[in-house]
Amino acid sequence: MDAFKRDFPIHTPITVAWGEMDALQHVNNVVYFRYFETARIDFFNQIGLMEALQATGIGPILAQTQCRFKRPVLFPDTLQVGTLIKDLQDDRFTMEYHIFSEAQQCVTTIGSAEVVVFDFNNQRKATLPAAIRARLENYSTS
Repeated sequence: MDAFKRDFPIHTPITVAWGEMDALQHVNNVVYFRYFETARIDFFNQIGLMEALQATGIGPILAQTQCRFKRPVLFPDTLQVGTLIKDLQDDRFTMEYHIFSEAQQCVTTIGSAEVVVFDFNNQRKATLPAAIRARLENYSTS
């Protein structure tokens, strides 16, 4: 787990809930997208992106997301969702997620999301503000 936390300086703890299990006795596939959403918003809060959205009206929207299941997650467990930035462009970036299971002591799931910068005041795509870009670059592997 130490290596995981070193590789993912921003990670979000999530406790698996009993109600997230499906008939096959593992976490249902749709739940992982909620885990990613929780980690994405936590990441944005930690780097100040949500504050910038309120101040400027420019912020993130989700363009697409995907998930690769490596191992099933079972109840009970606590997960750490690590987030990194990949492919940082002028108007978009890709977030990569790795879900580490404390019970299994390994990464069980890998996901990604393409995030587009959007001007909510004018309802159109926007350029990533320089201050936010600089914060994202601190967590970028590209």
